[in-house]
Amino acid sequence: MIQPIYICGPTASGKSSLAIALAQQLDGEVINGDAYQVYRGIETLSAAPSKEELAQAPHHLFSVLETSEEFDAQRYRQLALPVISGIQSRGKTPIIVGGSGMYLKFLTHGPSPVPASDPNLRAQLELRDDASLIEELTHIDPEGAAATNRQNRRYIIRALEICLLSGEKMSDIKTDWQNTSSEIEKNLRGAIIQWEAEPLRKRISLRTKVMIDQGAVEEVRDSINFSATCEKAIGVAQIRAYLAGEIDLARCEEKIFFATCQYAKRQRTWFSKESWLSQVPYRSSTNTADVANTLSKIWR
Repeated sequence: MIQPIYICGPTASGKSSLAIALAQQLDGEVINGDAYQVYRGIETLSAAPSKEELAQAPHHLFSVLETSEEFDAQRYRQLALPVISGIQSRGKTPIIVGGSGMYLKFLTHGPSPVPASDPNLRAQLELRDDASLIEELTHIDPEGAAATNRQNRRYIIRALEICLLSGEKMSDIKTDWQNTSSEIEKNLRGAIIQWEAEPLRKRISLRTKVMIDQGAVEEVRDSINFSATCEKAIGVAQIRAYLAGEIDLARCEEKIFFATCQYAKRQRTWFSKESWLSQVPYRSSTNTADVANTLSKIWR
């Protein structure tokens, strides 16, 4: 069975072009790993692959949901796994491309065993003072308490919440998860595209201008109903402000640019922690076909 390849990196880094080039080199098929390119009707806003790009290799999970539908990492995993299996059954290489770190983490590692927050329990814990919270946490999970920043009340409450909801020590859960993750990562293969900050900012600036010029404003204006997920897409709030007359188009573009740069910084931080990803430095002179050729020789 051919193992999937993951192409990751910040927005505007050239992930789609590299994924297509790899698909052509390795007889592969491209799978979307972006939280918003899954939606139909906001292809410009989400910087989804163009029709020309889509024609260069088989693509999956692009423009498959209505903008009124909610979407999250768990549902993404449910959609992506059968697609990966189908590609593998055809003897092809699944190539997952995207910058949504949490979505890709769910796909590669599965959901974290750490329980989600419980509003009722959280409310009860918030009523207590720090001393009593630390005392209980220390009693239940001495190792976890020692590793928790006691100056940060939010961390203390979350650590205790995990213990109470799971019935296990938080430290044990995290250790087991780290061990499981290490075993999973032995069989993973992928790359992260890395740009220096300033060249990437220039690419984001150009991407933002193209997005505005080619119809992102119209996509938001013509939308009938955006889900809570869609509302979080960069550009939606800024374009709505422009359409409401609160800002002009130049300011709208500027705000989208800065929000995208901040997002790119978070993406770089997230993926830098994924040690199983091969680092691929990019510059303006980088030839994508050459990079794809080098990687395909490694992964063939």
